[in-house]
Amino acid sequence: MAIAKQYLKTKPVCKVTFSILAEDAKKVSLVGSFNEWNEKATPLKKLKSGLFKGTVDLDKDSAYEFKYLVDGTYVNDDAADSYQWNDFAGADNSVVSV
Repeated sequence: MAIAKQYLKTKPVCKVTFSILAEDAKKVSLVGSFNEWNEKATPLKKLKSGLFKGTVDLDKDSAYEFKYLVDGTYVNDDAADSYQWNDFAGADNSVVSV
């Protein structure tokens, strides 16, 4: 798993690329506070290597909770900036800070 950040000079935005290796998965989505946890809003593209990848524009100077949804199972990112407990889910969420 990996998170890459690219800050734009002309806008207060950071392009964040999320990737997760899930060779046997059929479908991976990125869900989080930036897309209201909507599993259809940010599907990741599967590459030939088995890596799923996608880029999201996030406002700078903010932190966002997220998870990957891999074939219906929620997965945290081990490359997250931190983790935040979520009472609703009864589990930690990954956090990316930009």
